[in-house]
Amino acid sequence: MTVLCAGEALITLSAADGLPLDSSRALRVSPGGAEFNVAVHLARLGVGVRFAGMVGADPWGSRLLAALREEGVDTSSVVTDPRRRTGCYLKEPGSVYYYRAGSAGSALARLPDGAHDGVTHVHLTGITPALSAECAELIAAELAAAVPAGRTTSFDINYRPALWNASEAGPLLLGLARMATYVFTGLDEAELLWGCATADQIRALIPAPAELVVKDGPGPATAFGADGSVVSVLPGQVRIVDIVGAGDAFAAGYLASRLRGSGFTAALQTGHAIAAAVIGSPSDHGERADIQRILEEHDA
Repeated sequence: MTVLCAGEALITLSAADGLPLDSSRALRVSPGGAEFNVAVHLARLGVGVRFAGMVGADPWGSRLLAALREEGVDTSSVVTDPRRRTGCYLKEPGSVYYYRAGSAGSALARLPDGAHDGVTHVHLTGITPALSAECAELIAAELAAAVPAGRTTSFDINYRPALWNASEAGPLLLGLARMATYVFTGLDEAELLWGCATADQIRALIPAPAELVVKDGPGPATAFGADGSVVSVLPGQVRIVDIVGAGDAFAAGYLASRLRGSGFTAALQTGHAIAAAVIGSPSDHGERADIQRILEEHDA
């Protein structure tokens, strides 16, 4: 099994001392980006994974490639663009500031030859279509091509109001979601995009055969199966340090379980466990040792 994660990898800058950015004296530099985070978590969970995207020919791009390789992610489908810079964003408690306009990742119009070799599943998010018209066309094409090629797909809505407004994003993201095998969304973003107040209302918009997972922060995550089954699992108590990246962690944990044949309850529990490790860390994808510890506790 090999999963392809396609999208934009970014450099994250945050205050190393936990202070607001305008008063901090040191910045923490770490890799991030939704698809990057999912790729890292899948690799840590023992899933074969390849990342496809574009980075700039700059130190940030080199750092992202090195981070992926260190985690065991195949980077053969990452293109280095000498004309564009690698995107980044700043984050502090409650706020994220993007510096990705004109980035290498926003110019991703096609995947390199060989990107799909041996791939059985493709993971995509609703962030990429917001970056450019070319990116939106690429995501639609990837979803459309998967079934004829015998691949399954997952699509995480991941709506970012800072990138586009709900009136533009809503219809496009709904159309893309209806093409995927697995769909992840938060109840809060579904309300912004489609006016949905309950998980059942989202399911009515994204019907079978798609497998739909609706997250609700500290509330239960609910999985709707293509067979009509509905399973909900509450997360455990978590010490909150930073919630950025938690949704990516959840998606990776859930996918790793389901792609290996686990049932809905086990997949939801694994998703919660991986997300807990990220929420308790300042990093967008948590610390490897913490995630391993939580997984061991979860398995016990």
